[in-house]
Amino acid sequence: MSTGNEIARQEADQHFEDQRNAQIFSALLTPHRSLNRTGFLAVMLFLSVVSFATGLVFLMKGAWPVLGFFGLDVLVVWWAFRANFRTARAREEITVTATELRVRRVSHHGQVAEWTFNPLWVRLDMEVDEDFGIEHLYLISRGHQIRIARFLGPDEKASFYKGLIEALNAAKRGPTYNPIT
Repeated sequence: MSTGNEIARQEADQHFEDQRNAQIFSALLTPHRSLNRTGFLAVMLFLSVVSFATGLVFLMKGAWPVLGFFGLDVLVVWWAFRANFRTARAREEITVTATELRVRRVSHHGQVAEWTFNPLWVRLDMEVDEDFGIEHLYLISRGHQIRIARFLGPDEKASFYKGLIEALNAAKRGPTYNPIT
C-alpha cells in the first residue's frame, strides 16, 4: 500500500516529467500567398471576360485565330496560379521542449524531412545583409547545419529569431520544480 509521501513523490515526478515534455515554443511556418481563393476566382473571371470580349472583336474583323490565342492565354494564367497554390502546401514546423528541438519540413509534394537536436547543443546563426536585413537563419549543432524559416521575410525572421532564442534559453535553463502547484 502506498503512503501519502510516496503518492506525493509520484505526483511530483509526474509533474516534473510533464514539464520536461511541455512545449516551450512551437511555430508552423507556411509560404505567404497574398491572393486567396476568392481573389483567384475574381481575377480569372475578369481575365476571361476581357479576353473573350477582345477575342470577339478580332473574330468580327475576320481574325478568327486570335480568339483561340486569347483562350490559350487564360489557360496558361490559370495553370500558373494553380502551380503557385500547390507550392503553398509546403510547411515547416519547429518545436522546442526542454529536451529536444524538432524541425519537421514538409514539401509541397508531401515529402517529409525531420531533424531532432538537443537544445543544449544548438546554436542559432544568421546571415545579415546591411540593406535588406536577415537573409538566412541556420540551426547549427555538432557539425550539422540546416536552414530554417525560409518562408519568412526579413522582419518576420528577426521576430522569429528572438522568439526561438528565448525558447532555447528557456530549454537550457531546464524545467523548474514548484512543489506548491
